[in-house]
Amino acid sequence: MNEIEVKTPEYVSLQFEPAGLGSRSVAFIIDQAILTVATIILVVIFMIILPVLEAGGVPAAFADILLILFFVLLFLINWGYFVVYEFFSAGRTVGKMAIGIRVIQENGHSITLLSSFLRNLLRIIDALPTSYLLGILMIFLHPKHKRIGDLVAGTIVVHEKRKKAIKRTSIDVEIEKRKIQSSDQPIVLSSFGKKEWDLLKMYSERLLHLQHEERIQVTEQLAAKLFPKAGIPVEGKTHFERENGLLLLYVKMKEEWEFEL
Repeated sequence: MNEIEVKTPEYVSLQFEPAGLGSRSVAFIIDQAILTVATIILVVIFMIILPVLEAGGVPAAFADILLILFFVLLFLINWGYFVVYEFFSAGRTVGKMAIGIRVIQENGHSITLLSSFLRNLLRIIDALPTSYLLGILMIFLHPKHKRIGDLVAGTIVVHEKRKKAIKRTSIDVEIEKRKIQSSDQPIVLSSFGKKEWDLLKMYSERLLHLQHEERIQVTEQLAAKLFPKAGIPVEGKTHFERENGLLLLYVKMKEEWEFEL
């Protein structure tokens, strides 16, 4: 396996295995199957609605506008699916999750909205001249298996690291007890780095050992510092909700930063 080394802005070295043509193709086929089903459902709905409208005496001009809106909706779904999933699911679509690959930035951080927008907008070029031939050739020939969209957006598709089996800690048990999962809430962590990860890791490791007053104080201070960066409102939350919010951030960042180096 050809591994590449990525240096983060925090001067941390991370090892990744670039995802090749085979795994990316299978992930793409899964995603396309989902989009095909969605497209068929929309076409069937449109074919049912249009005759009903025409029978009701709807002007032809309105039917034409409806047809245009229908094609715009199809485009937005087929293109927006990749952008939305990659941005809110840490670089993973349904197909990528199934195969165990994800999109990251070249600096090792999560993909940004702009990067996802660019790499998926350029699918139009990668699809040339037909059946994604240009994209396939680029992935096959590029040393890091990049297509044109990845080159322009500064992204790379990698295999997710399989974490070594480790003994469950008390905080792991507590997180499970509270039923906190990374999928609970879509949170953007593009502004988070090693500094934030270190804070969350230290907080989680110490949380259950702090005295009650100190626990409240530390939780409030860290929540005030990190919640705004993650787009989470600070005001109006109970102490328990703040703890859960910080533990959720910890779980989400753990997926990114606890790599097998």
